[in-house]
Amino acid sequence: MSKRNFKGSVVLNPVPVVLITSKNKDEKVNVFTVAWAGTICTKPPMLSISVRPERLSYEYIKESGEFVVNLPTASMTKAVDYCGVRSGRTVDKISEMNFNLEYNDIIGVPSIKECPVNIQCKVRDIIPLGTHDLILADVVGSTIDEAIIDEKGKIHFEKGNLISYSHGEYYPLVKKAIGSFGYSVRKKTSTKEDEKNKINKKNKKTKVKYKNKKANKSV
Repeated sequence: MSKRNFKGSVVLNPVPVVLITSKNKDEKVNVFTVAWAGTICTKPPMLSISVRPERLSYEYIKESGEFVVNLPTASMTKAVDYCGVRSGRTVDKISEMNFNLEYNDIIGVPSIKECPVNIQCKVRDIIPLGTHDLILADVVGSTIDEAIIDEKGKIHFEKGNLISYSHGEYYPLVKKAIGSFGYSVRKKTSTKEDEKNKINKKNKKTKVKYKNKKANKSV
């Protein structure tokens, strides 16, 4: 495999692409697109976003100390791109994209209703780095669409039709997993256990058929 050197270039791809909502003291809400976002801690739950200080949303976030990370769907890709290239100083992006905002009891910043996942955040620290400032935030709550939560309470993000960003382009996420956490070291089921499980399933089906047949005769 032949490889080429690229010095001083961050080529970490793909990355999540999210819509950030924020609000200033005058109750003005803005939205902009961020591709540099990530989980940084479990306890306490924290995430980070990298933002250029000249962005309007940076001013809003620094002023209020709050923001919401909204995970968009594939059908929102054009809106995601628009919110990344247009400035809130010249256009009302929320109105232009027909986003519906919904407030919560957690923070004062609204979420985008069309996004299946919304993560409410409070700023913990802002670290100047260079072209971007790193905003560290505590996750204080989240709202998730019931449609992607199963009866056991598991969140199926693959059903959310989410998107990723890779070197200037947007891509849909696949719906079928190619592995799961820990599967590489998980103990494989033996052949005998497989056969036993098959027999048990077959017996259960037979019992159900017998009960149904018996019930039909008694009617």
